[in-house]
Amino acid sequence: MDFDKKFMLRALKLSQTALPECQPNPPVGCVLVLDDQVIAEGYTQKIGGNHAEMEALNAYDGSMGLVTAYVTLEPCSFVGRTPACASTLVKSGIKRVVVAILDPDLRNNGKGIQTLEKEGIKVDIGVASKEVSEFLSPYLGKS
Repeated sequence: MDFDKKFMLRALKLSQTALPECQPNPPVGCVLVLDDQVIAEGYTQKIGGNHAEMEALNAYDGSMGLVTAYVTLEPCSFVGRTPACASTLVKSGIKRVVVAILDPDLRNNGKGIQTLEKEGIKVDIGVASKEVSEFLSPYLGKS
């Protein structure tokens, strides 16, 4: 199994930990990796709490230049009860984000990816998408 899929499957396992407290938000997992080692991880907290990306970023206090984030769902691009995760990732200094599936929510739906790429962050989409989609689909609205 390649490294990207291995770490995305870890993020998927974390996302399952978010249930049921995260609802109505989707259960998302995020793993930060440096030199092929997990350095931090997080999952969506209860409504109004941190999203998975923020949880993982808060758990790591080093330079983000060589870190890759593995996120089960496209980082949000809009501000709701929490800041936009895509913008938070940009501010962190990260250079690569791997996303399993796009968020079908019309407020996002590709906009999170655009935010990252516009700032020069390399984004890979579709890693372990089948496994992640099977788990996440029931929790994704199309607002």
